[in-house]
Amino acid sequence: MTAVATELAARNIATLRFQFPYMERRTRRPDPPPLCHATVRAAVAEATRLAPTLALIAGGRSFGGRMTSQAQAIEPLAGVKGLAFLGFPLHPAGKPSTERAAHLSDVKTPMLFLQGTRDELAKLELLQPLIDRLGARATLKLLQDADHSFHVPARTGRKDAQVRAEMLDALATWTSTLS
Repeated sequence: MTAVATELAARNIATLRFQFPYMERRTRRPDPPPLCHATVRAAVAEATRLAPTLALIAGGRSFGGRMTSQAQAIEPLAGVKGLAFLGFPLHPAGKPSTERAAHLSDVKTPMLFLQGTRDELAKLELLQPLIDRLGARATLKLLQDADHSFHVPARTGRKDAQVRAEMLDALATWTSTLS
């Protein structure tokens, strides 16, 4: 996420990074969703305090994105213009389903899904119909040959940094469309 924040800054996009309490404690077991939602709300409030004139996009990588979307579905995050997901975890590895996405129908803001085509936590045959059902609110940017961490096999001839640049260019373009 450090590289993502640095490269977004190069595209004139400010970021506020945060960790959930379980990450601070260095435990593997995630906090209960209500605590994660409160953490997301606190981060959004801090971003608004630090940069009150900037358009605010909330989101995150994997679990962080899912907790952000759940918080937004429960009660809209103040001032948030859209949600961006870097690898939305649609389902656990090896257990394809769409249950984790049920709340997305309650999100009324635009959403950007940045997903690798080899993401084992978001099978495309499940993700694409979900995006279609969400309609104009949802945009899907597929990153060819990338996995959940946006790594690509060496045989592709591409480097992870190239995939990250493609992803962040798509994010920058998408954010410019939000008012």
